[in-house]
Amino acid sequence: MIKHDQELIALADTYSAHNYHPLPVVIAHAEGAWMTDVEGRRYLDMLAGYSALNFGHRNQRLIDAAKKQLDRVTLTSRAFHNDQFAPFCEQLAALCGMDMVLAMNTGAEAVETAVKTARKWGYEVKGVPDGKAKIVVGTDNFHGRTTTIVSFSTDEEARRHFGPYTPGFEVLPYGDIETLRNVVEADPNIVAVLLEPIQGEAGVLVPPPGYLAEVRRICTEQNVLFIADEIQSGLGRTGRTFACEHEGVVPDMYVLGKALGGGVLPVSAVVSSREVLGVFKPGEHGSTFGGNPLACAVALEVLAMLRTGEFQQRSAELGEHLHQELNAMVGGPVTAVRGRGLWAGVDIDPAHGTGRDVSKALMERGVLVKDTHGATIRIAPPLVIEKDDLDWSLEQLRAVLAS
Repeated sequence: MIKHDQELIALADTYSAHNYHPLPVVIAHAEGAWMTDVEGRRYLDMLAGYSALNFGHRNQRLIDAAKKQLDRVTLTSRAFHNDQFAPFCEQLAALCGMDMVLAMNTGAEAVETAVKTARKWGYEVKGVPDGKAKIVVGTDNFHGRTTTIVSFSTDEEARRHFGPYTPGFEVLPYGDIETLRNVVEADPNIVAVLLEPIQGEAGVLVPPPGYLAEVRRICTEQNVLFIADEIQSGLGRTGRTFACEHEGVVPDMYVLGKALGGGVLPVSAVVSSREVLGVFKPGEHGSTFGGNPLACAVALEVLAMLRTGEFQQRSAELGEHLHQELNAMVGGPVTAVRGRGLWAGVDIDPAHGTGRDVSKALMERGVLVKDTHGATIRIAPPLVIEKDDLDWSLEQLRAVLAS
């Protein structure tokens, strides 16, 4: 039986497509904010599955909910009702302050659903001529990897050689409100503006103050849907339930995923008003696994945990400490720090190494982060992390940067 990490890494290199470049560590067990590899070495998880593990690994409440549902029913398809689906939709709509939910599985599926919803709303409610709908997106966006989504990506690595690309998208500079205003006001065929309130994959880019509020105002004035992709930023990550709340903004549509499944299984959803999601009729969109009882049972427990406000508060308080400590490192190897709550992008001076170099050095010290775009590392620990553990990880980062 294969036990050693190098053997397992070699096996993966042989039999799996090389669409990822993971750090050379093989995890066999995890709990809370800690993971253990096949050799028995422990690591502090400072990535949390790109925010899918906001509530930590194997959170007991979520595991218990899954086990309980496993003994009852796991899948019915949407050909039939199941007893977990309606409560899930009701409670998620309430958390979002919206009317209706369309349940899917992965984040990319939810974004695709949002695109289809916006186009259909544009034709049937706004009155855009058929086939002419446009959706505005931001540069440096990351909304998934389907052929439609990479069609409006500005990341050549994600997009190259996957054409022909899907038309109907206008890519504008993220954070540039004047350009957005001019384009939206000039084009009556624009049906939606799709943005991440904070761009995660781009390096945890926070837009200029007031940007989201202005996007909201422009969309309202021009009868355009504001779609907030809160797949990474939502559900407690930034110290609020949704990152939009930092500017007092309520979008027309939330796109949710990752933490909605508690790191147990994929759960995603589009949440909006009755006017918007009411455009769908039976047979026009769906998913065999979307809204399955196992997923809904876990997600219901996630929603119950979020309603306490405990995790949002924890992210806000520990996040303030995290950013204070990281900002003190700016100068020398660290050139910039961005983010909100327990979420940060840390830019490394290329003279001191790449983001991957720093990630590997931290791995050797028992801390797991991940690089992006060459010179940046992302820090996003589970919201259940202990302050002492967070401080220990920062000590390791200081030691790596000093060396």
